[in-house]
Amino acid sequence: MAQYTTHNDLSPEARTASRDEDERWMLEIQAQQPEALEKLYDKYAPVIKSLAHRIVNNETEAEDLVQEIYMEIWNQSGSYAPEKGKPLGWILTLARRRSIDRLRKRQAYQRAEDRLQLETEQQPDAWIFQSTDSDLEKSDLRHILRNTMETLPDAQKMAVELAYYKGMSQREIAAKTGIPLGTIKTRLELGLRKIAEALKGVRDEF
Repeated sequence: MAQYTTHNDLSPEARTASRDEDERWMLEIQAQQPEALEKLYDKYAPVIKSLAHRIVNNETEAEDLVQEIYMEIWNQSGSYAPEKGKPLGWILTLARRRSIDRLRKRQAYQRAEDRLQLETEQQPDAWIFQSTDSDLEKSDLRHILRNTMETLPDAQKMAVELAYYKGMSQREIAAKTGIPLGTIKTRLELGLRKIAEALKGVRDEF
């Protein structure tokens, strides 16, 4: 792992110089100078990634968060004021908030995913349509579903078919295809979201 120097490793004089440097860069970022953001990235990216990783406990997500956080630093730089604290403290506050938001979304998605998995195990067709007495209604819904499936990108379509027609778990799909588990989860989420949008209100019409 790359080594980096923290403020605590510096002498008082060096810490003061470092803080002044950070403040200058923040002012330059507020003036829309991207070179300053690059300098701030080189200096603190490892610190931010370490903080994000401790919160989300996922290497890939931590790396993604670093990019998101620096975009937020750029977009939200106007809210930084030197009199309110050091730049590093402001940056770490953004990083902590963004990382916690990511963790909460992941946990919420996992809970929804668990419920969906349970429903599909108990009633394989329940996530697509409610049982009705009319074969025609079922046929119409299947037709809509089939057409919607055809509009999905191939990667999402494959993930949905393997999960809900072949009954494979996400880990089984990842193992079968050699695609990372996180990518499979994302493809399923996007695919199901599009299907849900297409079927929204359909059941109420019948």
